[in-house]
Amino acid sequence: MATHKSTLKRHLQSERRRVRNHAVRSRVRNAIKHVNEAIAAREATEAAARLRTAERLLSKAVTKGVLHMNTASRHISRLTRRVNSIRAA
Repeated sequence: MATHKSTLKRHLQSERRRVRNHAVRSRVRNAIKHVNEAIAAREATEAAARLRTAERLLSKAVTKGVLHMNTASRHISRLTRRVNSIRAA
């Protein structure tokens, strides 16, 4: 076990961050999955509503430092393109 107070504190901090990051990443993945399910079902209005939720979660993950800005932007861009394609069809 850690003998220095600073190493113990760092360990506790990293553990809290790991748990929070896991929860945030899981919510983002589920939101993306829900958007993809709506797209597969060809439900344009449902997909658009779920896309808005996914965008919010992706943006929050960036501000919390869980995801890189470009990664979130790439996901949002690809999902938006797919949702717009079923709207047009």
